[in-house]
Amino acid sequence: MLKAGIVGLPNVGKSTLFNALVANAQAEAANYPFCTIEPNSGIVSVPDPRLQLLSDQSGSKETIPTKVEFVDIAGLVKGASQGEGLGNKFLANIREVDAIVHVVRCFDNNDVIHVSGSVDPTRDAEVINLELGLADLSQVEKRRERLKKQARTSKEAQAEDGVLERIQAELEAGGAVRKLSLRAEEKLLLKPLGLLTAKPIIYATNVSEDDLAGGNAYCQELAAVAKLEGAATVRISAQVEAELIELPEADRAEFLAGLGVEEGGLQSLIRATYTLLGLRTYFTTGEKETRAWTIQAGMTAPQAAGVIHTDFERGFIRAQTIGFQQLLEAGSVAAARNKGWLRAEGKDYVVAEGDVMEFLFNV
Repeated sequence: MLKAGIVGLPNVGKSTLFNALVANAQAEAANYPFCTIEPNSGIVSVPDPRLQLLSDQSGSKETIPTKVEFVDIAGLVKGASQGEGLGNKFLANIREVDAIVHVVRCFDNNDVIHVSGSVDPTRDAEVINLELGLADLSQVEKRRERLKKQARTSKEAQAEDGVLERIQAELEAGGAVRKLSLRAEEKLLLKPLGLLTAKPIIYATNVSEDDLAGGNAYCQELAAVAKLEGAATVRISAQVEAELIELPEADRAEFLAGLGVEEGGLQSLIRATYTLLGLRTYFTTGEKETRAWTIQAGMTAPQAAGVIHTDFERGFIRAQTIGFQQLLEAGSVAAARNKGWLRAEGKDYVVAEGDVMEFLFNV
């Protein structure tokens, strides 16, 4: 399951957003720093209208979406890498997530205290990025020190130290590990360190209700920062998300349309996260259940089958495959089979976004 950490300075709207995304979460959202002390986590279903259409077509007894876990992590302040504020808790918790959702305040409101006294998205982003970089630099320096003796006789230690030397230079220059082009085997060497700046990042510009459709100067400022970093941005309004929770499902689309947007923050955030991480969705469908599965882009049919169960990958024979839209057009799997639209795909087939698949395998 994808795990995304919601981070940011105190009082930027993290917990309000988290509560809205995870409607049954109990994180306290209050107007003072560090209202979130322990990381709150909640699992949400990934919104995907294709899933219900397939389920209805198959007459499935169950409809099972794929899931994302959001973790609301304590607010960070300058000096966190040296333990200021709740820095040590923050840094430990963020090491465990797959992607970082960095919420940055992009609205003016004199009634909501800003920890630095004013709204400045570039400065706020830099505070957290600097602390993450300093924490990583400390990790790298300690690891290189431990490798010194081993590197005299071990080629593996020499190889690891060589990678760490490049990373140290990047961090000392104010960069991030994710900017470096690292080979798969080099990334594997680094995995135990859990480097924070190696994680993909999405900047969530938290705006007022009035700025959700068009954004504002703060959003443009942060978008320029993100572009330089190769990071993604998504515009959200914690205020709007909190209001959506109070509305019946049937009224939410109309409410959003009145604000000039087509989807809520959850959909926008998950879509941006999937794109950033290179994730794809495929489906299985039948009378028993219709289910969405998340895979990495580029996965072959056996690897996709392995997401369901390792036995499926081990004993893979072939996959009966059809695109989502074509299956809807056919009217049913049986009709698609009669039309000759089902494809028999082998071990080298790379699964496409929206494929509907049935796996044949040996036990």
